[in-house]
Amino acid sequence: MGIFATQLITEDEFLNKFQNKPMAVKIRLARRGRKKLAIYDIIAADSRSPRDGKFIEKLGQYNPNSAPATITLKEDRALYWLMVGAQPTDTAKKILSVKGVMMKKHLQTGVEKGAVTQEVADARYEEWLSSKVAKRTARVNELSKAKGSVKVAALESEKKKNEVRAAAIAAANAPVPVVEEVAEVAEEAVTEVMAEVVETTDEATA
Repeated sequence: MGIFATQLITEDEFLNKFQNKPMAVKIRLARRGRKKLAIYDIIAADSRSPRDGKFIEKLGQYNPNSAPATITLKEDRALYWLMVGAQPTDTAKKILSVKGVMMKKHLQTGVEKGAVTQEVADARYEEWLSSKVAKRTARVNELSKAKGSVKVAALESEKKKNEVRAAAIAAANAPVPVVEEVAEVAEEAVTEVMAEVVETTDEATA
């Protein structure tokens, strides 16, 4: 009879209970792109699959190389996977929060439990979304302004460098005094000094 009889469970019941158990799904990122310029696919995948291995469905893309970061997402599909129990990784959860999917899940869970009606949930989501869009727009404008300031500072720095470089070139190309002219002036000066010495000696002798 074996172990299944001892535990009061048939072999078929064991297989149905354990081997046919639905897979645990994770929403996570899969890396692709060039070195130091990576972009990431947002995917739903079996939690047992390797990081960049097979996946069930591609939900979107995350590009951290732009400012601000660019996110494209199938929000309805991401919400579907969350509602059937998929667990997002920490990074994926932040991305889903930015796009409002985690808020939708929270409100929809309240609807299913009877805590709020669908109309109330939709109104709360629209209110939240309007506030989020306003904050994001302000953030984008702030980043654009900061980027412009950095560009102006870089131009000023480059201008000063060019001025210093031009001054150095001008100094290097300035005409050098002719040696003969310098020697002639020195000779005239020595002659004048010697004449003065002779004159002073003659006066002393007289």
